Amino acid sequence: MKARAVPALKPTAFTARITWLGHVPGALGDQLRAEPTDHLTLGLDGPADEAHAGRTRPSCSRVLSQHPERGTPIANVRQLSVLSAEELALIAADAGLDRIDPAWLGASMVIEGIPDFTHVPPASRLQGPDRTTLVIDMENRPCVLPGREIDKDRPGHGPGFKAAARNRRGVTAWVERPGTLRLGEAVTLHIPDQPVWPHLAQARSA
Repeated sequence: MKARAVPALKPTAFTARITWLGHVPGALGDQLRAEPTDHLTLGLDGPADEAHAGRTRPSCSRVLSQHPERGTPIANVRQLSVLSAEELALIAADAGLDRIDPAWLGASMVIEGIPDFTHVPPASRLQGPDRTTLVIDMENRPCVLPGREIDKDRPGHGPGFKAAARNRRGVTAWVERPGTLRLGEAVTLHIPDQPVWPHLAQARSA
């Protein structure tokens, strides 16, 4: 009798509603501001006509421990920036703002409904109604670029962004299955069906 395959990913009861979609037009440089849209057309290279799209990207300061020479071509697991509406509200409160405009952060998508979203397990999936699927790479660490965009509209509030966004900056993701995501749709969280590595704390302290 043939053994039954065990799924590597587990669908969960956690779903979220897409509350904002955007794209960063043109070539990626110091320009981070996104433009809002009502849908994102996604291919395997990422969002169509978007600054973060591509199968590969130049390595940056985030991966210097692995790729000491900046600009080394590596796989692009940062095709999209996905944030939580709940965490954006916390960032705004700590930064002294009434709200955070996702455009300031170069966001691709904001969702509402998954608690502690920034820390969902790496390799989790977000899947839309038509099976459009994003793979979550890892937590997106805050940087100074959003602060510059914030200062353009709310002078004096930009410098406080980086500290306020710590552990709340959302995640980066890449497209596993192409399709379209639309404003107001629901996405479902799927997580890897494996235990947490017991040596994680030891590895981080090394």
